[in-house]
Amino acid sequence: MHNDVTLKIVLPIATVAIFFLGWSFYVHSSGISDFILPAPEQILVAFIDMISDPKVWYHARITVTEAVSGFFIAVALGMVLGFMMARVQVLEWAFKPFIVSLQLIPKIALAPLFILWFGFGLESKIFMAAALSFFPVFSNSLLAFRSVESGDNDVMTMLQANAWQRFVMLDFPSAMPIIFAGMEVAVVMSMIGAIVGEFVGGNEGLGYLAVSYLQELQVPRLFSVIVFLTLIGLALYTFIARLRYWFVPWHASSKKKA
Repeated sequence: MHNDVTLKIVLPIATVAIFFLGWSFYVHSSGISDFILPAPEQILVAFIDMISDPKVWYHARITVTEAVSGFFIAVALGMVLGFMMARVQVLEWAFKPFIVSLQLIPKIALAPLFILWFGFGLESKIFMAAALSFFPVFSNSLLAFRSVESGDNDVMTMLQANAWQRFVMLDFPSAMPIIFAGMEVAVVMSMIGAIVGEFVGGNEGLGYLAVSYLQELQVPRLFSVIVFLTLIGLALYTFIARLRYWFVPWHASSKKKA
């Protein structure tokens, strides 16, 4: 057990270290221009300098607000629609093809429309984040609520449980492990949605900051923004993964994560 924990820590660190060492070796040996691919040490210096600026943290707060708000909208809407369609077959027949068709639309094409409809403020980015993160929650919720064991349903019927008791004591707890799996994907997609919105029509946020650095040809700082976004996305993903462990510790997936 102790060896497994050590490997879980050492192997990712070793993988990342090898990646950056190979990157640094390639940059210095090939003589590639810093404007195309700066060395990792240059990016590290730019990253430290960047995060020391309070303005960067303001932009980060804007991006996180957009992503998290869109994520919550997607979770609420996805779970409600998933539950309703799992319980009423006619609703699934009527609306699932339409929802899947909407999902097939390239989301980058929706960004200008959201800006047209909701303006250049936070609202358009929030809806963009919600649009990207909705489907993983919806599809997993539909599968989860439909997959409740029939034997457990029979027990609830024998106990004469009403609809609310059945939902609270059986449907919701049984579905949570699968829903959390969808939420882990959705929280990453919400970050992507917020950044795409800022790329297309933002005047604040880390996506806007990345575009500004690109226009100014500050490539190391552009890479440092990418690193910052990666760390934020990783933190959000880890938080949702920990929530799954806290709320459904009895499930096999949570035990493996522990």
